[in-house]
Amino acid sequence: STQGVSSAASDVYKRQGQAILERLLGGEVCALVTDAGTPAISDPGQELVALCGENGVEVQAIPGCCAAIAALAVSGLDTRRFTFEGFLPSGKKERREALEELSGERRTMVFHEAPHRLRQTLADMLEVLGDRRAALCRELTKLHEETVRTTLAEAAAYYRDNEPRGEYVLVVAGREKQDSAMTLEEGIALVRRLRDEGMKLKDASRRVADDTGLSRNALYDGALKG
Repeated sequence: STQGVSSAASDVYKRQGQAILERLLGGEVCALVTDAGTPAISDPGQELVALCGENGVEVQAIPGCCAAIAALAVSGLDTRRFTFEGFLPSGKKERREALEELSGERRTMVFHEAPHRLRQTLADMLEVLGDRRAALCRELTKLHEETVRTTLAEAAAYYRDNEPRGEYVLVVAGREKQDSAMTLEEGIALVRRLRDEGMKLKDASRRVADDTGLSRNALYDGALKG
């Protein structure tokens, strides 16, 4: 994953990418392959692709196995609209902030996670997102592939007593649309009150939208005009 990579490691990737670029510009041909996932997706290979693009070097993709899409396909959750979030931040505060931003997301969400972080990630998801349908897919396209269709609460409870093994893809249901008992005018008034109490207008609109099911854009525009 490129998230949480140290500055020293990032410098190494840049030096390696520059060395490869110079050979490409010299007329050589390069194939970017990996033994872990899809090249350039939550992968340092994205830096090489960006570098090639900046220097006019053509990059072509040959489709292959993609853990995120494979997990989505077997999850049993809504596949019509989804968002790929990759790896959440490793720090607890940053991870919870990222989940807070996703708390109102209605699309199915797809995450990558390492076994040593799975327990804490599930605990944070349950606390921030609430209990939702989820699929835990591990070692996809490998010998010990397994998909468990469950809920965040059941998954968190299971892995408190069982050791996570292998690399995971977590597919989590989006927030269900709620019929609001609050009118748009009442929602706008609440957004303005939160703004007056010191909250940013964008954050206030998102919170009220998440809590009521009202349109975030309508709340924001209405409060902005007031």
